[in-house]
Amino acid sequence: MIELIKHGVYLLNGKDIVTEGKDLPAPNEAREATITYGILRAHDVNGSKGKKLNIRFDALMSHDITYVGIIQTARASGLEEFPIPYAMTNCHNSLCAVGGTINEDDHVFGLSAAKRYGGIYVPANQAVIHQYAREAMVKCGNMILGSDSHTRYGSLGNMGVGEGGGELVKQLLKNTWDINAPEVVLVWLEGSPRKGIGPHDVAISLVKAVFENGFVNNKVLEFAGPGVKNLPIDFRNGIDVMTTETTCLSSIWITDDEVRRHYERHQRPEDFRELQPGKVAYYDGMIRIDLSKQESMIALPYHPSNAYTIHELQADPIGILRKVEEDTRKRFGEKVSIDLISKVHNGKVMADQGIIAGCSGGTYDNLSAAAAIMKDKSIGNDYFSMSAYPQSVPVYMSVTRNRIAEELIEAGVVIKPAFCGPCFGAGDVPSNNGFSIRHTTRNFPNREGSKPGQGQISLVALMDARSIAATAANGGVITAATDVDYDDTHKPYDYDPKIYDRRIYNGYGRADKEVALKYGPNIKDWPRMYPMQENMLLELAAVIHDPVTTTDELIPSGETSSYRSNPLKLSEFALSRRVPEYVGAAKRIQQDDLQRREGQCPTHILQALSQVGAEAKDTSFGSCVFANRPGDGSAREQAASCQKVLGGDANICYEYATKRYRSNCINWGIVPFTLDSQVKFEYETGDMIFIPGIRQAILEGKEEIDAKVITKAGVKDLHLYFKNLTQDERTILAEGCLMNYYASQVKK
Repeated sequence: MIELIKHGVYLLNGKDIVTEGKDLPAPNEAREATITYGILRAHDVNGSKGKKLNIRFDALMSHDITYVGIIQTARASGLEEFPIPYAMTNCHNSLCAVGGTINEDDHVFGLSAAKRYGGIYVPANQAVIHQYAREAMVKCGNMILGSDSHTRYGSLGNMGVGEGGGELVKQLLKNTWDINAPEVVLVWLEGSPRKGIGPHDVAISLVKAVFENGFVNNKVLEFAGPGVKNLPIDFRNGIDVMTTETTCLSSIWITDDEVRRHYERHQRPEDFRELQPGKVAYYDGMIRIDLSKQESMIALPYHPSNAYTIHELQADPIGILRKVEEDTRKRFGEKVSIDLISKVHNGKVMADQGIIAGCSGGTYDNLSAAAAIMKDKSIGNDYFSMSAYPQSVPVYMSVTRNRIAEELIEAGVVIKPAFCGPCFGAGDVPSNNGFSIRHTTRNFPNREGSKPGQGQISLVALMDARSIAATAANGGVITAATDVDYDDTHKPYDYDPKIYDRRIYNGYGRADKEVALKYGPNIKDWPRMYPMQENMLLELAAVIHDPVTTTDELIPSGETSSYRSNPLKLSEFALSRRVPEYVGAAKRIQQDDLQRREGQCPTHILQALSQVGAEAKDTSFGSCVFANRPGDGSAREQAASCQKVLGGDANICYEYATKRYRSNCINWGIVPFTLDSQVKFEYETGDMIFIPGIRQAILEGKEEIDAKVITKAGVKDLHLYFKNLTQDERTILAEGCLMNYYASQVKK
């Protein structure tokens, strides 16, 4: 169904794929003919067509977990007015009840900021962030930067990029997103999906094919081919939003009459334009997908790439589920006890819960198909439960008017308002050892309510809405939607902008400096962060040898979301579900450094420095996290900022799972060190790493440095790399963080 072509290809006239031929231009020249490069070059402020890109975006998106911190950072850096449209949605903390008034305090702050700086404010439960962008913000040929990892609007002709808050701060201050010119991978779609196949089936298959091998890591996916015309907009959107889980940089699709109709339906026909590759376009690799061969899929815990066809699962349920149990034991040891085998009844796997929600699941077409499958059926009155979340009020209005909501409710489905909570553990948390099937974006460990330190684990599998509905209609037995007969006769989506017109505050271009920001007691300024000193002494506060460490492990989601506006309070949760000892260790290290700065350097630091011939007055002391491959998943900057608030000075790894996490580290003054893949990291928490002359090395443009590891067994050599830093990023690290960097510019 999916074939990876791991060498370059040329696409001729948008139709023919060749690898070689007479008079073909060089790859670097022909890559400029991709849709990707047409858009990137148009947004590069330098216009040099070189290997470095300095991008200015057309619009920004944030939600209520991230926008307070972004605005606070930008305000401290000299923000006067939003220079481009900036939409702030309230879709993450809107139902999280922890913390009393503090969630709504954030929302009030957001509205006051929209009024003061000229922003767009979307009240709670009106829309999930990415659906609002699709309905009101996207334009063909544009670029949108969002502080959410699933910022993907390529199927509508708008390149979307998910980054940490620091990158949005740069855009608010009229600076740029700086990247190396990326490679582009052609995703060639052929055929047409069978009835019962939905976007999540294709997306899960795509993630399975490319995640582990890193085939598209930090590259742009460009979708084309004859199969595109066979996919409705919601189907395309559902695939596109999941490209985040491939670890690609961004995505873009060809646009056609189907996309034109989207803009016409949303009363913005002027925002459509046709996007096609040039006559001869070069791609650095290719993924061929035959949609006609797609099967109904299930992605088992704990990643969207841990995927099987539903038929494969039901053919060998014990063997496949036992692998998940074994993986759980490897991850959590004796902290949790699971029994997935107990979900097998009469040879078939059964689910306890079904959820259709969020930017990937709660589309009109998904809900329409689910209702058609469940019409005149029932989820029953046993343990199985089911909820559906239309992804915006316009979608909710349409599913209500077209009797889709009625049919779902009659079947026993609970309809809930637009909300992202089920995706990260702030809504519909399953019971311990409960098996939940979801059309949402992720099923990572330490997500959806998991608290392994307290013996609690959420077991979430990803499935398409159609197969979730088929399962619900079959008494909870995991069922492929291709195995059921149904007819979806509901009317097409009819967008009604009325509620947006009445409820959305759009102040872009109308900033009012007389409006005061409204602060609740939980909204706090960032604590002081110090510039880098000449030398750096690090103590390992966490050493993680998992293949991948997600942002949900670096800073848990769920109820912690309520404290996103309070840096000190939130930092208490850092690594709490993966390395519970980290916060205590980091705080001790931070306190030791404060004593050093006050001229009362602790004895153990002096002893360590004496072994490497350094002095305390020239050497900072901070904590460090080692992980093999950190940062997969969410764009949330708090995965890095919490480390900084606790005195973190560096990360060491073999590879950063995503550019966005590495960018977060840099913007918060955490040096993103890497190791050679052949070096075995054998050190433990409590060991120290001395890096002489690091400030000068960074400012002088060096990319590697010799360090010393101070262990109980003696001093050992360690070679560290810090490659591919821009000059601005080097200065940010030297100044201690992005806020310090901007403050130093103001002083100059």
